[in-house]
Amino acid sequence: MRPVLSLLQFTTILPLGKSQDFDLFARHSWIFPAAGYVIALLVAVPVFFIADTTLAAAVAVAGVIFLSGAHHFDGLLDLGDGLMAQGNREKRVRALTDRYVGAGGIAAGLVVTLLLFAGLHATASLISALIIGEVSAKFSMAFLTAYGTPFKEGMHSYIHRFAKPYFPFLSLLLCIPLVLLPVSLFRLTVAAIVMILCPLALLTLSKRLFGGVNGDVVGAANEITRALVIVALALA
Repeated sequence: MRPVLSLLQFTTILPLGKSQDFDLFARHSWIFPAAGYVIALLVAVPVFFIADTTLAAAVAVAGVIFLSGAHHFDGLLDLGDGLMAQGNREKRVRALTDRYVGAGGIAAGLVVTLLLFAGLHATASLISALIIGEVSAKFSMAFLTAYGTPFKEGMHSYIHRFAKPYFPFLSLLLCIPLVLLPVSLFRLTVAAIVMILCPLALLTLSKRLFGGVNGDVVGAANEITRALVIVALALA
């Protein structure tokens, strides 16, 4: 359980007592989806008692961002700035990694949040979609942690150093319990396809634009994958 506690201390703001050794999680980064289950189930508790779907969707969006301390959301804003920056790779990397949030970051945050809210509001089972989306988001982080070659030293490069090529396959096994949810096999298959395509697309894009991956890209993958998987569930 110590690696899981270390994971939750890294991915949430939950008061979990004494800080665990970060290496415990870094050496087992394939357990990322475990945090998805915990976050989604905690957010599902208040959502379950809200009858109005619009309000329930809003509370769900606020809950997943709040429980993560907006840490991954910050990565989304940084990625938005990097994507919208004009010029060569150096200028894009500078926009991605600086402390300021520009128009690109604000636009990315608004678009992804609106898609997440609309998807939750439109889906047939909000709580099931929330769980699937959050677990898929964490798989996306495990995928990029293993395969995203770092372009600079930082948190991502440190975790990547311990990651093994087979870690995403172990993460995929942690997603299997999602079949127990009251969701059709077709919709789960659609969600699985989007869950894999999102980090793959971000990996390709990041290598081309930035020369690799950093923690901001991994955090952004969490937000983007969650939103697109839930939208896919609603459309399916």
